[in-house]
Amino acid sequence: MAKSFLFTSESVTEGHPDKVADQISDAILDAILAQDKYARVACETLVTTGLAMIAGEITTTARIDYPDIVRQTIKEIGYNDSSMGFDWETCAVLTSVDRQSPDIAQGVEGRGLSPEQGAGDQGLMFGYASTSTENLMPMPIWYAHRLAERLAKVRKSGTLPFLRPDGKTQVTVRYEDGLPKSIHTVVVAAQHNPDVKYETLEEAIIEEVIKKVIPVNLLVETKFLINTTGRFVAGGPLADCGMTGRKIIVDTYGGRGYHGGGAFSGKDPTKVDRTTSYMLRHVAKNVVAAGLADRCEVQVAYSIGLPDPLSITVYTYDTAVIPEDKLLSIIKDTFSFKPAAMIQYLDLQRPIFKQTAAYGHFGRTNPDFTWEYCNKVDILREKAGLQGPSPICICQPQAAAAK
Repeated sequence: MAKSFLFTSESVTEGHPDKVADQISDAILDAILAQDKYARVACETLVTTGLAMIAGEITTTARIDYPDIVRQTIKEIGYNDSSMGFDWETCAVLTSVDRQSPDIAQGVEGRGLSPEQGAGDQGLMFGYASTSTENLMPMPIWYAHRLAERLAKVRKSGTLPFLRPDGKTQVTVRYEDGLPKSIHTVVVAAQHNPDVKYETLEEAIIEEVIKKVIPVNLLVETKFLINTTGRFVAGGPLADCGMTGRKIIVDTYGGRGYHGGGAFSGKDPTKVDRTTSYMLRHVAKNVVAAGLADRCEVQVAYSIGLPDPLSITVYTYDTAVIPEDKLLSIIKDTFSFKPAAMIQYLDLQRPIFKQTAAYGHFGRTNPDFTWEYCNKVDILREKAGLQGPSPICICQPQAAAAK
């Protein structure tokens, strides 16, 4: 008898206050990296009614205009009308930035990129991949992201001109024997202008968002729940204070895979919370794309100032085609988890991070996202003793190679 269960993940639009903060922090990081690739950046953002505040520790030779970057990011998101209680032209911008602690700086070897550069913090990180979708992401978070992304697209294109920037999506998937079978429930909360009728909004969201994103074969007796309070006019930083790093499960695997606890946005590549999480997604994705397992999760842990990880663990949920101890040995033999090696391999000293800060850091086929490349598939299969091409359809060509 098939074992059935439901699993739910959520996403948020780029206009959600926490995501506004993430995008501002990563926009500042990009502006700094464009001038100084060895900068040390830990940028935090808070947004609330009429205010954006930047704080953190930044050590750099770059000269940037913080208020200008903040306002431009808010404008691009779509907060361009003072009636929303927060807009790019009238919000105040406050800045309180210090330099990186010298006690931390000495552990990451100054401004260079030494092969033995230590980890910038202690902590644990995870990477995950599964065959649930063509991009090897869990199905609930994959469709939650695509729905949130579609909300922004129809708003910006004028298809649904009554929408405002804030919004949340939630997708519940029905699983049987561990495999996704159909969409049980879709929840959408979309901020809107005060003059649109609920019936108009509900029909538009179902027809122009949900049914444009989710394949019809997955919509089997699916429940659609749209703005279930009946009204969502006040939103964004007016309705809820936003802060960098409060959507870590949205950023990763929607709870279907583990998360170490560290946030990503606003952090330069020497921060292992970010870089190692990207690297472990790359490892897990290549393992699954190589056909070595249907699900793969990899964990690494560090101590501050030390270059080598304290532990490396792989778990395949009993789906591996080779013993897990052999798979772990292959992973260690194929990939380096030293901070400098990961930064160089993934080519992370580039201003590419603002585009990661909404709709998920993983699963998207953006050529800048080197951690999504499936360039180690053939090597992993050869080391595992498997013959022929991988049976898994991967989302990016094996010819694509990280630096």
